[in-house]
Amino acid sequence: MNDKEKEDDDSGSGQASSHPQIEPLRVQRCPECASTRLMCDHESAEIVCMDCGYVITAKIADRGPEWRAFNAEQRAKRARVGAPVTYTIHDKGLSTMIDWHDRDIYGKRLSPGQKAQVYRLRKWQRRIRVSDATERNLAFALSEITKIANTLNLPRNIVETASVIYRRAVRERLIRGRSIQGVTAAAIYLACRQCRLARTLYDIAQASSVNKKEVGRSYRFLIRELDYFVPPLKPSQYIAKFSNQLTMQGKVEEIAHKILLTARELKLTSGRGPTGIAAAASYIASVLTGERKTQREIAEIAQVTEVTIRNRYKELVERMMFQISL
Repeated sequence: MNDKEKEDDDSGSGQASSHPQIEPLRVQRCPECASTRLMCDHESAEIVCMDCGYVITAKIADRGPEWRAFNAEQRAKRARVGAPVTYTIHDKGLSTMIDWHDRDIYGKRLSPGQKAQVYRLRKWQRRIRVSDATERNLAFALSEITKIANTLNLPRNIVETASVIYRRAVRERLIRGRSIQGVTAAAIYLACRQCRLARTLYDIAQASSVNKKEVGRSYRFLIRELDYFVPPLKPSQYIAKFSNQLTMQGKVEEIAHKILLTARELKLTSGRGPTGIAAAASYIASVLTGERKTQREIAEIAQVTEVTIRNRYKELVERMMFQISL
């Protein structure tokens, strides 16, 4: 018997408890018999192996609430929850927010004296949330990310991913010497690429205060320094975007996806830009369904030239043998 077993025996916890409130744990392994059949006894605050009885952990902390509820009504009244943790706020949303409604917990308006006091509390709370220049710059950058995302109507997961990317760049000290606006726009574009959302550099540059060249330069810098893997864009990811912006029916989008699937099988998409192929497929689908859109309209939406759409259109029609009457 080793020293640790002697200590467990001396403390009276070397034998597995037979209390009914036990839960199986399959995260750890027993260091004695390598068994994964562990149980957590909350009454004795121990984690015990069910095969050999070895006490793996003693005096575990109870992470549950400090109150007890005996029915659903008590549980609903006593439960306390806060806002979820988010990376889009510099303190991850853990600090207290004092709103501007000037009402108490019962919805009654505050008196003039209470309003002045709450105003001072609100002012100092806003000041102490940001302690130094690093947090101030991080708060400004995350607000810029949120602003760009709202302009582009990006989903929540894109904003969270971009915030995580920017936080990692700050942690690696990559922001020094570069503009915050450029790096935030590049983080948004990188998040779109990682989440497979079709947004071009031109779209990001239009929504931000930097030009396309600066966004591309910062994007390549983040890719190189942070060692991110970015999956290549597929033409099918642009079909839904073009259909929504051109206000075309769902049948047009469905036919365009089928055209792209056949084009990929014929190896017509390799070496071509995804936006040009997607624009040509959308144009062919609009002609086939009778909902005609001009090449100029699609070129303006896809940010490509009419010549590109015309060339891709000819390749698809000749190889896939469509019969289109213009």
